[in-house]
Amino acid sequence: MLTNKKSLKRFSVGKMASAVAIAAALMTGAVGAAEAKTYKFAYNIYVGFMPYGWMEKSGILDKWAKKYGVDIEVIQVNDYVGGINQFTAGEIDGMAVASMDGLTIPAASGVDTSIVLAGDFSNGNDGILSKNITDIKSLKGETIHLFELTVSHYLLSRALELNGLSLRDVKTVNITDADIAPAYMGSDEIQHAVTWNPMLLQMETKVAGTKRIFDSASTPEEIVDVMLMHTKTVKENPAVAKALVGAWYETMAIMNGGDAAAESMIADLADASGGSVDEYKAQLASTKMYYDPAEALDLMNSKRHQKTWDFVRTFSYDVGLFGEAAASADFIGIEFPDGTVLGDKGNIQLRIDSSFTEMAVKGEL
Repeated sequence: MLTNKKSLKRFSVGKMASAVAIAAALMTGAVGAAEAKTYKFAYNIYVGFMPYGWMEKSGILDKWAKKYGVDIEVIQVNDYVGGINQFTAGEIDGMAVASMDGLTIPAASGVDTSIVLAGDFSNGNDGILSKNITDIKSLKGETIHLFELTVSHYLLSRALELNGLSLRDVKTVNITDADIAPAYMGSDEIQHAVTWNPMLLQMETKVAGTKRIFDSASTPEEIVDVMLMHTKTVKENPAVAKALVGAWYETMAIMNGGDAAAESMIADLADASGGSVDEYKAQLASTKMYYDPAEALDLMNSKRHQKTWDFVRTFSYDVGLFGEAAASADFIGIEFPDGTVLGDKGNIQLRIDSSFTEMAVKGEL
């Protein structure tokens, strides 16, 4: 990169011409380097996120990136919240998340964020377990262990609401996703817990008497996994989103092929997850992947999705995830593809951008 400009005043004409040519070449190289920015996308180990890593290793992502003249790198992060914080700080350009976390971390921090891809929804991948009761209403007055302020907390809130209760009717104890499985399996003091796979299946199958009393299959299309991007990047260089979405749906077609290529891919995903093929398939069975972009488009453009976001923002405000500055659930504006805005139109920080998925449906990518 050219970091220092030298005066040309004392050069002869010939030397000046030569110097100008060299400077021009250096400046062109600097501009080229700027244009060749590598856009970094991140994900962590979760059944619906694993295809992001596979599509890079398979060469599919590189093929689409070259088609659009961009450079994209996909990285796996071990710390999910840490990855979202990196996105919020601008250190990475995209992050695969549960959609609620896009609202409560970057958007709530004042970072204008766009959802450019809906990958799947939890269809039983998140659940509430109990060692001694069989229904949600019996949780009244009980202590429940969960990773607070996450989708587990949201799921508990919705389960209680659907059964005539609220979070005020129970006591919650915070425990991280890394600790919840060994704690539940190793302590008689923990009778009720909320978590997601793979911990959910481990706890359910390894602790005698454990019953799943509610799961996300009862709240379909509410815990949706998405890819976030900075709105500024989407507007300034939509080619990045086009390449990513194009690569994703080519990957989904392979994964859903029902043939040897699909089985080979699933085996790779299982291995990258650190589990067996059977374990991965068990998690996949309780995940509704949007293999067909038309299904994802239908969700992103729907009124039912707007209703879900109303649930999510109300919960987020009620538990303090919008911060002390928020006077109501309307604090953050959420913009939908039809132009509808939930919340403050003067503070739109989360946008559901279905335009790239629509291009995939129309074969325009």
